[in-house]
Amino acid sequence: MTIKNEKQATLVCSGDLRPSANLSCWPMQQKMEEKLQTAFQKIGWTIQRAHGYDVEKGHGFIDYQHVGIKIFRDIDKAVPLIVAESVWQYSHHVLAGLISHEGPILIVANWDGAFPGLVGALNLTGSLTKAGVNYSFLWSKDFTDDFFIDCLTEWTETGNIVHDCSHVHPFTAESLAVEDRQLATRFAENILRDKVIMGVFDEGCMGMFNAIVPDDLIHKLGIYKERLSQSTLYAKMLNVLDSEAEEVLNWMLSKGMKFNWGYDGATDLTKGQTLEQCKMYIAAVRLADEFGCDTIGIQYQQGLKDLVAASDLVEGLLNNTDRPPVYNDRGIELYPGVALPHFNEVDECAGIDGYITYHLWNKLGLNGDNTLHDLRWGEDFLINGINEFVWVFLISGAAPASHFINGYQGADSLRQPAMFFKKGGGTLRGISRPGKIVWSRIYIENNELFCDIGTGKVVELPEAETQRRWDLTDKQWPIMHGVLDGVSQNQMMAKHKANHIQVVYVDGDFGVKRAAAIKAATLEMLGIKVNFCGIN
Repeated sequence: MTIKNEKQATLVCSGDLRPSANLSCWPMQQKMEEKLQTAFQKIGWTIQRAHGYDVEKGHGFIDYQHVGIKIFRDIDKAVPLIVAESVWQYSHHVLAGLISHEGPILIVANWDGAFPGLVGALNLTGSLTKAGVNYSFLWSKDFTDDFFIDCLTEWTETGNIVHDCSHVHPFTAESLAVEDRQLATRFAENILRDKVIMGVFDEGCMGMFNAIVPDDLIHKLGIYKERLSQSTLYAKMLNVLDSEAEEVLNWMLSKGMKFNWGYDGATDLTKGQTLEQCKMYIAAVRLADEFGCDTIGIQYQQGLKDLVAASDLVEGLLNNTDRPPVYNDRGIELYPGVALPHFNEVDECAGIDGYITYHLWNKLGLNGDNTLHDLRWGEDFLINGINEFVWVFLISGAAPASHFINGYQGADSLRQPAMFFKKGGGTLRGISRPGKIVWSRIYIENNELFCDIGTGKVVELPEAETQRRWDLTDKQWPIMHGVLDGVSQNQMMAKHKANHIQVVYVDGDFGVKRAAAIKAATLEMLGIKVNFCGIN
């Protein structure tokens, strides 16, 4: 049992499930904890680690749920508790212990592109919000800045941190034009009447508790889950002909897409891996048609990763209206002329958003192709003489080619990192084109669905700066340089309840605020409570 000691906090750290990731990231976690110890000592506190270094595993992360439960049994429920995250982590490793903890909880994330602790921490805070657990949240590049020290002092003195969320305002449809309100009403009523089927290829990807929407909440939206197995997807892939996969690949090549093929499958992207991804694409569309799915989500981690190449290229193709045709055994094209919205990592909150956004945007005469991204990292950059905070929105491959500069011609496919993807497979990678965007996130709080919505823009950075940001994160993944309207870096971190952010372009002369308001009104009509973030 942890010994109670005034001005002492107990520390835990959740890690990955994949041993290779934990081994690679452990040195960064050690550095983070050393800096945290220094920061606490600066204000007269100390940190005691609740679990040690495991010699056999070669790291000190909590790497399984049962390991976390056992560790929390020996932690005094009343002590101030820190969850320190410098890497991607599986929230369910520590969720059980945090739900039953009675003392103040502080989630702390690093601010580093290469080691995405802030992504892991945002997943954990979103999960805790859904679970109804009180917590505080902090982030820092080196844990010495005034913002971090001041907030840390506040937590040690009060057990809580109050962040600036003045950018958040409840949405009201009163200011909408009558025609826009009627359009939103009709669209929502059609969904509630006709119903939507969401194909879920296994739930709970990578411990993302915040990404699972309970049935009773999603049914209120007129959306019903078709629970499918990834083993079914794999079995369906085995029935796809080699010639059919070649046709999909040739379609992409004819569009000008490039593939960075090599010969060593352990480290290179091979043509065989790409063809396997083409088979997964065909199998996914055929299964969606068989079960009448309007949107689907493939988990991949943990399941398919031990069997086949990554699903990322598949996901990007599905999210693009212009995509390779797929036919059933009678020669009939499936889902012709439309995207089959895919929610990466089976994030059902994103699945709700992606389906509604795609079809609503089409009703507005806009391109509805949309995707989630990781809210990965960001830094200031001078744009037209103005210092802007430019976010790195990055995801493993679900971004549609229509988001990229020069579309498919500007897209390429690089092998996913061997540390995470031993079976290989490439991404659908590109640089997002400049333009106006609406961003959003659906999440669960107090057993109700909420959505935060804002506007922003995608900016084009110099080639060298884009490459630098890729090199600091994951150069294999599609990137979006995002600037958010009226929302600062710290405000976004304080309020956002997920590791993912949904983005869609608003092209042409259509007003970006008008588009955001119509979407907000639609969600509100479905029963989702909406906040405007940074929108006046």
